[in-house]
Amino acid sequence: MLTYEQDINKKGMVILLDFERKTHRFISKYSLLQQGDYILVAVSGGPDSLALLDFLYHQSARYKIRIAAAHVDHMLRGEESKEDLIFVKKYCEERNIVFRSASINIKEKMAAEKTGLQETARKYRYQFFEKVLEELHANKLAVGQHGDDQIETILMRLVRGSTGTARAGIQVKRAFGQDKEMIRPLLGVSKIEIEVYCKTHHLNPRRDASNETKKYTRNRFRIDVLPLIKKENGRIIEHFQRFSDELSEDETYLQELAQEAFTKMCQWNGKDELILDIPSFSTIALPLQRRVIHLILNYLYNQYITDLASIHLEALQHLIKGENPSGRLDFPNSLKVIRSYDQCRFTFVEQESSPSYYYEVFADDEIVLPNGKTIQVKMASDFPIQESADTLILQPEDIQFPLIIRTRQQGDKIKVKGMNGTKKIKDIFIDMKIPVDERAIWPIVTDRTGILLWIPGLKKSSYETPPVQQRPYFLIYYSN
Repeated sequence: MLTYEQDINKKGMVILLDFERKTHRFISKYSLLQQGDYILVAVSGGPDSLALLDFLYHQSARYKIRIAAAHVDHMLRGEESKEDLIFVKKYCEERNIVFRSASINIKEKMAAEKTGLQETARKYRYQFFEKVLEELHANKLAVGQHGDDQIETILMRLVRGSTGTARAGIQVKRAFGQDKEMIRPLLGVSKIEIEVYCKTHHLNPRRDASNETKKYTRNRFRIDVLPLIKKENGRIIEHFQRFSDELSEDETYLQELAQEAFTKMCQWNGKDELILDIPSFSTIALPLQRRVIHLILNYLYNQYITDLASIHLEALQHLIKGENPSGRLDFPNSLKVIRSYDQCRFTFVEQESSPSYYYEVFADDEIVLPNGKTIQVKMASDFPIQESADTLILQPEDIQFPLIIRTRQQGDKIKVKGMNGTKKIKDIFIDMKIPVDERAIWPIVTDRTGILLWIPGLKKSSYETPPVQQRPYFLIYYSN
């Protein structure tokens, strides 16, 4: 039985040709390189990035491109990290490849920003790459993620419950920085094909021992799961990449539809508040509903929120689609989601408690209410008069001044005009779908004795009677 090294030596040339053929085909299929491109290659010194740099170096004439290399020392492995930098620098100097490097103390950054290792390292590494792209006037960043990485990423995200485009794994290309692009030319080849390429070209890449420990999730997938999957199907890399492509295409189409729906059913009230029209939302298909919710949260947060979990999204869907016409959720970063009948309000603005009020008014008085509307009382004798929900007609003998304009009190009831008995103000608000925050400042009109005469704009009491010709009456207006 051949050892791993003997197996590579025996089949090396065949696999090497597969590596080149697959990579050329992949570059062509996704239009990753164009004549005149200036490619900055991110190089750690490991097999993947070194194979990518070496391949592009040897193929630069074929594609009519220029290349440069960039390396970031995260200062996490002491002397080994320094030696990685020296190794990549030497490789570039021997081939006259433009080289840029930076040493960044990631542990210090983590402590200062209270962030995780991978998140912090990625942030500062990409910041450096973006800076180098600008300095060199390069237009693309090439990174060495390969087909095995794609499989691992998709599996990990499915296990974690990722949604949307995240399930599609690693993108073949995407926007990067200002008018730049990130490309991944090696997603069509396997790890073994990269190792063979390195061995055949005597590249002797650097090795990071942390890649062999099962402490990290990706390593566990690579060591324990990936061999089983690859054993089941030798073309698994092609299948996973096709899955990624199709899912990405489907998601792009659905996102376009969701964006159209979002524009129609969402209204901004300033940059920190958005209102969703629930009846319109309910008419679209469930896949679009989910994506509209994601769009709303993305627009409001304007960043990725790690504390936002599936439990929040499920609670939000239940709030919007549930039978309860009102409710509230508190999301991370002080985002409040408030449903009131046919509207769902997303806001970072803390709602101030609505103050109660109490006014005494006489004939010919006019007051401005906290909701911005006015109530005016005057003696009239016009006949006939146009009646509406915003006017109340009272006979002088039926009321005692002053009239009281106040907010609702516990247990308030009104004898509704045209009905027998009384009805609670609370029930009237519910029946007429008055938002909860508006109920607290809705005006209630009584006379001096406390008889409830009117809920302006909503319901009149049986104390309203039609005017009698040639007899004066009191007319109360509720207006903007």
